Amino acid sequence: MSASPVKFFRDVEAEARRVTWPSRKATLVTTGAVLAMASLASIFFFVVDQVIGLGVRELFGLGG
Repeated sequence: MSASPVKFFRDVEAEARRVTWPSRKATLVTTGAVLAMASLASIFFFVVDQVIGLGVRELFGLGG
C-alpha cells in the first residue's frame, strides 16, 4: 500500500473544508468561561491549602 503525498495533501484539504469552525463570539465566550473556572479553581485550592497549613501548624505547634 503506497500513499502519494499529493493525494495526502488533497485529502487533508478536503477534510479541512468540512470542519465546522466556531464563531468569534463562541470562541470568546468559551475562553472567558475557561479563564473564569481556572481562576475560581486556583482561589479555591489556595484557600484550602491555607486552611490545611494553618491546621497543621496549630496541630504541631509550628510557626508563629
